[in-house]
Amino acid sequence: MTDNSNGANAQNNETQFAVQRIYIKDLSFESPKAPQIFQHKWEPAVELSLNTKQTELGDDFHEVILSLSVTVKTGEEVAFIAEVQQAGIFLIKGLDNAAMHHTLAAFCPNILFPYAREALDNLVIRGSFPALMLAPVNFDALYAQEMQRRQQEQAAN
Repeated sequence: MTDNSNGANAQNNETQFAVQRIYIKDLSFESPKAPQIFQHKWEPAVELSLNTKQTELGDDFHEVILSLSVTVKTGEEVAFIAEVQQAGIFLIKGLDNAAMHHTLAAFCPNILFPYAREALDNLVIRGSFPALMLAPVNFDALYAQEMQRRQQEQAAN
């Protein structure tokens, strides 16, 4: 007779990752100087800020929100401000704390970024501006930099 409880425990400890849903949580566009801004020479200065947020939903489900905010100026005038919160629900199971933190802070945002970039491009085009075509972001490198910064802070304290 075999011990089925060991097999059940092995299955329960198995690593699992699955995208359950990807969706826009919030979307905003503002062009405060329209229509006069369209008469200016188009020399855009782009300022991008990004942020991530994670929420545990229970039963190994996690919501990850990638927020992108873009302010574009031409000269001193703000041409437009576009913001998107691209979110996803992910099933993540069987990871240790370090791997879970990396998955939520880097791997999931890497999945969400192309969706957020497309949403921003579509939004900006609908505002009658050229597409942003944001360059890809390496969330793994950003995560590594943040971990290194935290280690240096801890060493200093």
